[in-house]
Amino acid sequence: MIKVILLLFLLTFSSQYFAVGATTKFDEKDSPLSYKVELLPWDMVNEILPKKSFFTIIDVETGLQFRVQRRAGSRHADVQPLTFEDTKIMKRIYSGKWSWKRRAIIVKYGDQMIAASMHGMPHGAGALKNGFPGHFCVHFLGSTTHGSKEPDLAHKLMLLKAGGKLDEYISNSDPYHLIEIFATGINQTDRKIIKQTLLPHSNNKKVIKKLDQITIFSITNMSYLPLSDIQGLLSIEIPVEVEIYRDNQGKERKQIVFVLVRKNIVDRWYIQQNKLQKEI
Repeated sequence: MIKVILLLFLLTFSSQYFAVGATTKFDEKDSPLSYKVELLPWDMVNEILPKKSFFTIIDVETGLQFRVQRRAGSRHADVQPLTFEDTKIMKRIYSGKWSWKRRAIIVKYGDQMIAASMHGMPHGAGALKNGFPGHFCVHFLGSTTHGSKEPDLAHKLMLLKAGGKLDEYISNSDPYHLIEIFATGINQTDRKIIKQTLLPHSNNKKVIKKLDQITIFSITNMSYLPLSDIQGLLSIEIPVEVEIYRDNQGKERKQIVFVLVRKNIVDRWYIQQNKLQKEI
């Protein structure tokens, strides 16, 4: 899918930014595109995309793209859309409503395509006349939010999706982390992530339908065993304390016992949906 988006990008990208022979103060370092999407660590990207640099953001799901400038940020990139039109495109990506939800994106700078993640909520200061009230954040591998020293899991999953490594990451996750990924998928309204945590089964449609009614799924406590203690197991039950917010229903606190299974000791783990459907 990512390759298709890149091909469409080459064919359809607006000439207002790349007119032959034309240059503006907003032009980036133009050169032929490489088709390889790279997963680069933040310390490297921080050098590639210095403050005040201009680049293009391509949304993986929709294929829509818009131009931005990096304005600030030391733990991640604080960026702003360049023009009113760029702001309009970004808002279209978010279905007309600004949101903190993360999205998988590809950053194009010169001939480089870099896997990344963004949220869609204007905040803080903004310097450009673009109709965007502030700036938003773009994350790369290993970057962190303002309030944490650890990478945000939702941003990490989205940039892995952009880099084509999401399936591998989820398949290699231990049972505890798989539950965290499941919760993140719910909070990001990302069915692809949710489905990849569940045991493949026809009943998944019913589970997904119930999960669609949840707006926030917060893990407050989880009981852990050392990973060495579960190496030889084919199934495990993990009690998890959660807070669930549903549309127009307020907050519910409860314990959910997640059942995780695998076919053999070298196979990946899945969340069993039968019991989950009854407890959600």
